[in-house]
Amino acid sequence: MNWDQVEGNWMQMKGKVKETWGDLTDSDIKKVEGKRDKLAGVLQERYGKKKEEIEKEIDGWLNRH
Repeated sequence: MNWDQVEGNWMQMKGKVKETWGDLTDSDIKKVEGKRDKLAGVLQERYGKKKEEIEKEIDGWLNRH
């Protein structure tokens, strides 16, 4: 799966995002709006990880879905 598919199916994918990153709030999910860069920013805020770590996590998540 690529990010264009995630963005196009955001309504369905946001539940899977919350399953993976359970600390995200509904407000966080709404902020993301299906945009990868916004997801990365929200994850950095919530989890306090470096951008490179977050990008690897997002890539791994994409590969699993």
